[in-house]
Amino acid sequence: MPPSPSSPPDVPDVPAVSDDPDADARALASSLRLRILRLCLDESLTNREIARRLDRNPATVLHHVRTLVDRGFLVAGPVRRGARGSREVPYRATGRSWRMPPAPGRARVLVDTFLQEVALVPDLDSSPMVRLGLRLDRQAYAELVRRVDALVHEYADRAPDPDGTPYSLFFSLHEDVQRRASDDG
Repeated sequence: MPPSPSSPPDVPDVPAVSDDPDADARALASSLRLRILRLCLDESLTNREIARRLDRNPATVLHHVRTLVDRGFLVAGPVRRGARGSREVPYRATGRSWRMPPAPGRARVLVDTFLQEVALVPDLDSSPMVRLGLRLDRQAYAELVRRVDALVHEYADRAPDPDGTPYSLFFSLHEDVQRRASDDG
């Protein structure tokens, strides 16, 4: 799907970064980094807060946070004082990852991230899901992609409701290779 121009609300502009698509792809080639971006979408979080929510070591998380900051996917907020006067830096997602073109291997990282996040959902059976088998010609396929793309962008561009419940959306349209194999025989 084409990128969206939207960014999370109240986020400073994406800092200038060197034009290095390979570095961007490497930065986004980690399900942990994608989860960090999702956590920092609605609120600024410190490295310690991110690590606690992900049940990870803060030193490990800091490496990933710095990579995301270096590539402009996270931006550091003003330093604040934490417990016992410690220095804390809150980070916020810039929305830049949403605007990145597809890169080799990115689909697998998105699927892995989705599986990690959905594994945490306590009542998955109450989540709306659908799996549908279709047979479409090129025109119908293009129409479906266009309509889904428009709907996704409509919701991505909406201002979030501060009192709303956070949701995650994962969509995949792929060739059904098992059904295709029956056509070849």
